[in-house]
Amino acid sequence: MTPQEETLILEAREVLGRYLNRNPALTSWSAVCDYCALSVRGEEERFHVLYLDRKNRLISDERMAVGTVDHVPVYPREVMKRALILNASALILVHNHPSGDPTPSEADLAMTKEIQKGCRYLGLTLHDHIIVGAGTEISLRGLGKM
Repeated sequence: MTPQEETLILEAREVLGRYLNRNPALTSWSAVCDYCALSVRGEEERFHVLYLDRKNRLISDERMAVGTVDHVPVYPREVMKRALILNASALILVHNHPSGDPTPSEADLAMTKEIQKGCRYLGLTLHDHIIVGAGTEISLRGLGKM
C-alpha cells in the first residue's frame, strides 16, 4: 500500500470506531463487518477481539496477535483475561485470511470452540467469529458453526 492509502485506511478505522462507540454495534451488522474488514486487513494474519458492554457497544478493539501469511497464534486464556479486565459482557472474534479465501480452517473452528467454552464458563456471550477475506467476510454463526 502507498502511504496515502495507509493514511486513508487509518482515518476510516477511526471514523468507524467512533460510530461503533456511539451506537449499539449489533444493530448495524454491516457497520461491524466494514469495521472488521478495515481493522484486520493486511499481508499477515491478524486476530482481534471486539469487547462489548451489556448493550453491545464497543468497549475496545484489541489486536491480540499478528502472525504469518497463514497462521496467527491465539491464546483463549488471554482473550478471557482481557474480557474480565475490561468488564466486557460479550465478544466478537475477528481475523483475516491474507489468501483472500475466508473459508474457516479446522484450526479456526477448534479455537472458536475453545473460546466459546471459556465464555460459557465465565458468563460471557460470544456473538460471532468473523473471518475477513478479499472483499468478503464470513460469519461462523451465519454458517451454523457456533
